[in-house]
Amino acid sequence: MRRLAHIALLAYLSALATAASAFDTGQYEDVPSDIRAWFKSVMAPNGVPCCDISDGHRTTYDFREGAYWVPIEGQWMAVPERAIIRDRGNPVGEAVVWYVHHRGSIIISCFVPADAV
Repeated sequence: MRRLAHIALLAYLSALATAASAFDTGQYEDVPSDIRAWFKSVMAPNGVPCCDISDGHRTTYDFREGAYWVPIEGQWMAVPERAIIRDRGNPVGEAVVWYVHHRGSIIISCFVPADAV
């Protein structure tokens, strides 16, 4: 069991490294500093940073069968409970999802609903 946890952690960390390919090339220069600061401060419930404004995707979402669902690249995906952030507020007024591609799969690392408090 412990070995599986170590493997899962390594896979998750390598997935986060893949997210580094997204970056700010000036397209966010009109974003107010408080919104930029919020994006930089958001952390997953496990304490891992969600990354930055260039990694977060504003999105619509649905709530079905007790779970959040978001459209990512044309397909609806269930948001894992471990990725839902409910305690950071949401100053952008839209849901935000952070995800990475890892070994042919999409991994949702963070999700803040539009009405997060």
